Amino acid sequence: MARLTRKKKEALAKIEKGRFYSIAEASALVKEITNTKFDASVDIAVRLGVDPRKANQMVRGVVTLPHGTGKDVKVLALVTPDKEAEAKEAGADYVGLDEYLDKIKGGWTDVDVIITMPSVMGKLGPLGRILGPRGLMPNPKTGTVTMDVAKAVNDVKSGKIDFKVDKTGIVHASIGKASFDAEKIAGNANELLQTLMKLKPTAAKGTYVKSIFISSTMSPSVAVDAKNWAVK
Repeated sequence: MARLTRKKKEALAKIEKGRFYSIAEASALVKEITNTKFDASVDIAVRLGVDPRKANQMVRGVVTLPHGTGKDVKVLALVTPDKEAEAKEAGADYVGLDEYLDKIKGGWTDVDVIITMPSVMGKLGPLGRILGPRGLMPNPKTGTVTMDVAKAVNDVKSGKIDFKVDKTGIVHASIGKASFDAEKIAGNANELLQTLMKLKPTAAKGTYVKSIFISSTMSPSVAVDAKNWAVK
């Protein structure tokens, strides 16, 4: 077993064992126990009472975090020439089509989000084995396959994220940076949780939100009260 560092011990000592915190308390505590020299990401992990193996219990969606992610999201717009100017004006970092398809075929995936048009999706099909595992394959359900390219780019740049329950029933998402005010972290967490509640599958039985944990890069996790989490 790896030995705990002094900073890790100090962080763990600040978390009351067996206690479930409110989102506001957890957000403030995560800031307090984060000791990285860089601006650490703040993440949330929500365990849902669903069986992702069943299509009628899959939970997937998008949410626009009110305070953004704090991350400079790199966007690739795979569009036809008539949409290139629109994508560039909206702030896409890379704009084009065939040249970027060739780069992706060669293994290049140095972007966070890919936005494209319905007419281009046929060309992306063969790249699924590269883009799929990295979560980069555009999807109409997340708004990344659209004719309104400018809106899609603006949404992503302003804090829109997509999420999907994994095979173990957990939704993982980044909800900000440790440099954010605790209120902003809590606001982003609340927005994601409210969205998850709206997406509760009718086939899901029993407790829907089983557990919630908030942590930052390299920090211990702080348990949130899964029964009474809403920010008042």
